[in-house]
Amino acid sequence: MQTVKIYTTAVCPYCIQAKRLLQQRGVTHMDEIRIDLLPAERQKMMEISGRRSVPQIFIGATHVGGCDDLMALDAAGGLLPLLGAAAA
Repeated sequence: MQTVKIYTTAVCPYCIQAKRLLQQRGVTHMDEIRIDLLPAERQKMMEISGRRSVPQIFIGATHVGGCDDLMALDAAGGLLPLLGAAAA
């Protein structure tokens, strides 16, 4: 399974929703980076994603985007293949 990195904050409902969906799809470990606890990581997140909002989700080297992007990817049938890309 691909590595999942997710930039979050503690009080973000979209972060919680995105993590829940990933867990439902079999992700047992996420590299969660809390930008509310590590403010320097917000700048890094903005540089690599081009976005300011959380969550920002990366699966392997692919920037998925935010929660809505993740849900759309899942609805289109693209999430599971992306998650399993390393195993293929």
